[in-house]
Amino acid sequence: MIFKSIGITSDHAGKDLKKVVFEFLQGSQINVEDLGVPYESSDSVNYPEFASKLAQKISSSELEAGIAICGTGIGMCITANKFPNVRATSIWNEYSAKMSREHNDSNCICIGSRTLSDSEAIQLIKIWCDTAFLGGRHQDRLDLINRIETNNFK
Repeated sequence: MIFKSIGITSDHAGKDLKKVVFEFLQGSQINVEDLGVPYESSDSVNYPEFASKLAQKISSSELEAGIAICGTGIGMCITANKFPNVRATSIWNEYSAKMSREHNDSNCICIGSRTLSDSEAIQLIKIWCDTAFLGGRHQDRLDLINRIETNNFK
């Protein structure tokens, strides 16, 4: 697996899948930090608060990468991308998981607990964690994104 440290977070909708993913990552010898809603909580929470905790740690390089889980993955993705140096992508199939790494050097994936089964989510995470960034013309595009980010996050 490419990453050595991954943070994981979820809202109330994603906490059961977060537990499955957390256990999978621990079994894969990855340092995992749980930043999500407690498993025993039954309270509804605001996903932007949890996505922000994860994105801040990626943005500041405290964590290499992150996995955010909510009902669809969309809200977490929108929130995480508000932070500099975070390249969050919502993934939903094997192709999107692979391309998010190969072409976009994604350092945060956002998945939906209401759109994927546990086994589908684990398969996508495996692909994402095992796929290297291709660089080349894709690095040129990331450099352009970084310049846009720098100009807009002043």
